[in-house]
Amino acid sequence: VVEYAVRAGLATGCRINEIAKMDRKNYVYPDLPKAYQISQFDKPLCLGGRILLKNGREIGITRIHIEEDAGKLVHDPWIDQTRADYNRCGVPLIEIVTEPDFRSAEEVIAYLEKLKSILEYLGISDCKMQEGSLRCDVNLSVRPAGSRELGTRTEMKNLNSFKAIARAIAYEARR
Repeated sequence: VVEYAVRAGLATGCRINEIAKMDRKNYVYPDLPKAYQISQFDKPLCLGGRILLKNGREIGITRIHIEEDAGKLVHDPWIDQTRADYNRCGVPLIEIVTEPDFRSAEEVIAYLEKLKSILEYLGISDCKMQEGSLRCDVNLSVRPAGSRELGTRTEMKNLNSFKAIARAIAYEARR
């Protein structure tokens, strides 16, 4: 996972930190039975990259860090139950965090398509979203035209298709 994070960092123009450290992030949630996650917080592997979109805009990469995956909650409407799948708990992954540079759902999808092609080309991931090997958390803040101040941020977690991401962005922007 360290090698994959460094590869992704180099491909996106990040600075690779010589010293990185792991942190213990404590939180209680049903998909994390031990109530903490090993992650990187203040000293991630990679900082400050970018991805250039076809429209000429740059999307800044804040950081690329490594952490362990949590479990997965599976909601079954047929029996009105939520079950926890712990099979992926502890599996290492890389997380890529961007700057709030996006101006539309189309730009988000263009960025994700470019990122997906980079990750596949470098052999970092097969990016099969339906299998969970590429997931996306979208943080959205709507800013009124002409305003510098962002609105209330909402977070949509573990989206697993470009179509679902575009729909979620459109819904939250309207809301």
